[in-house]
Amino acid sequence: MSRRVPRSRAPLALVLGATLTAPLTLTAPTAAAAGQYTVSALKFTVQAGGRTCTVDADLYRPAGVDRAQPAPAVLATNGFGGSKSDGSTDAIGKAFAQRGYVSLVYSGLGFGRSGCLISLDDPTIDGVAASRLIDFLGGGRAADDGTKADFVSLDAPGDPRVGMAGGSYGGAIQLATAAVDQRVDALVPMITWHDLAYSLDPNNVVGSGSVPGAFKWQWANGFYLMGEGQPLLEPNLDPSRINSIACLHFVTKACDTIRTLNSGRYPAKRTAELLDYAHSVSPVSYLNRVKAPTLLVQGQADSLFNLNEATATYKTLKAQGTPTKMIWQSWGHSGGLTDPAAGELNLGQGNLETSYVGRRILAWFDRYLWKRNVDTGPAFAYYRDWITDPGGTYATADRVPGPTRTLYLSGDGKLVDNRGKVARGSRTYTNWLVPTSHSESSLAGAIGLPDPAPYDTKGTHLGWTSEPLPRTTDVVGAPRATLKVVSPTAERTQHSGDAADKLVLFAKLYDVAPDGTQTLVHRLVAPVRVPDVRKSFTLTLPGIVHRYEKGHRLRFVIAASDDAYFGNRGIKPVTVVSAPEDTGVLRLPVID
Repeated sequence: MSRRVPRSRAPLALVLGATLTAPLTLTAPTAAAAGQYTVSALKFTVQAGGRTCTVDADLYRPAGVDRAQPAPAVLATNGFGGSKSDGSTDAIGKAFAQRGYVSLVYSGLGFGRSGCLISLDDPTIDGVAASRLIDFLGGGRAADDGTKADFVSLDAPGDPRVGMAGGSYGGAIQLATAAVDQRVDALVPMITWHDLAYSLDPNNVVGSGSVPGAFKWQWANGFYLMGEGQPLLEPNLDPSRINSIACLHFVTKACDTIRTLNSGRYPAKRTAELLDYAHSVSPVSYLNRVKAPTLLVQGQADSLFNLNEATATYKTLKAQGTPTKMIWQSWGHSGGLTDPAAGELNLGQGNLETSYVGRRILAWFDRYLWKRNVDTGPAFAYYRDWITDPGGTYATADRVPGPTRTLYLSGDGKLVDNRGKVARGSRTYTNWLVPTSHSESSLAGAIGLPDPAPYDTKGTHLGWTSEPLPRTTDVVGAPRATLKVVSPTAERTQHSGDAADKLVLFAKLYDVAPDGTQTLVHRLVAPVRVPDVRKSFTLTLPGIVHRYEKGHRLRFVIAASDDAYFGNRGIKPVTVVSAPEDTGVLRLPVID
């Protein structure tokens, strides 16, 4: 059986981490050998979002770096809820300063001791503020105390050689900054989003368009409360940090979005506005302006920002000619961070050179910041948790795998490999007014609570199970399923004018061991709000990297609910009919 990744969590502010394989040849900067640096606390007054903001930053300057011997710079900020001083953000400044880079690490707007409202990495606000810090690195402006940076390598007057690194909230800011400032030379966004509308309210139906999904209420409200509590968590009387009593610390549209989602209603006009706003502050709306070479790092254990998000960003950037590569590491917001001795990157421990992802990041910056002719690695790499040798945990490919194996949903509950084996039949489930399936408690690890194993209550789900696998089967990528369901109740209510009346279901893929033990891979599910219950639809499940051992069985399940999401409004029984000539199909990206 494949090795399970522990249900530990990466802190919400982000503890950076990943894994290890064959070494890359790097030429370390001369200053990095000494590893010495100085740190200066700086303040910058900037205009962003119609407000005057103070940005709190720390400048890490390596020993020996001066006007005569300049060095490239790395700009970084915190994950959501963090600041320049938290362990993961501070670690970025230290790690790169020790390796000869000038590092400027700052608290994002609305966090730590930086002013202004939380605006969800809006490029017109957060991106503009970061651009003003690039002005400083380019020598074009001074910090509030008069400090100037005349020791950063320049591509042209006022144009510093600068890269960005960081994860989650500190990942999206990189793309937002590069969209408004073409001076950025290299990006390494880790475990971040492509589209917040999908992240917080996912609908995994292909081509679902403006149809909203199922609200990810645990994750979303956890972050919302953390943001609204910032003035209490970090006492600060700066008036630029306060919006109103009704929306204390976020921009108004962010509060309006969370309230609409929490209402459980999706009236057409209001929903369109909420989706438009979520899109506008997400890379999906501005990637066409991102030209900086980008190394995407996404986590397999991540129900907040799953692998499909990074894949969407990767494909968009590749299609427009932006130099882009992608790594699927082991851990994300949902856990999986393991002992660095086993090959995981952890910047807090400074193991860049001895971890696969760390060496890839160093090579990326070596190539695009130091302008050295080094190999930046393969187009795509992914972590395999069934490999015990730290030297071989990553496999590589020239592209993200697509579906290669087709299975069919039989009327007798079997998952078969030939349409001719499909038995005629129909089966029905119904939802309750309370959730009856569990995938995860999204914030359990973050607050130190145990999380029950995934389960589905009898009568509220349908499953299709394969025969024991005759050989080991590796699934790498995002499975797809095409379904047709029958639900007269949902059909009667789907045109009510409120999308909340459309049918909701949750698709997922289990690994069933010979003893009957079920594993929901990384506890990932695919919420679906069916656009039109009268028509068949295709859904994309979250990407996974998983080995199904010989003798194990695949089990595809659709469930009526999931307690980490808002589900159906009212009781909506669902029937699935199967026949050889017309049945559901599951397509798996299997690696031979």
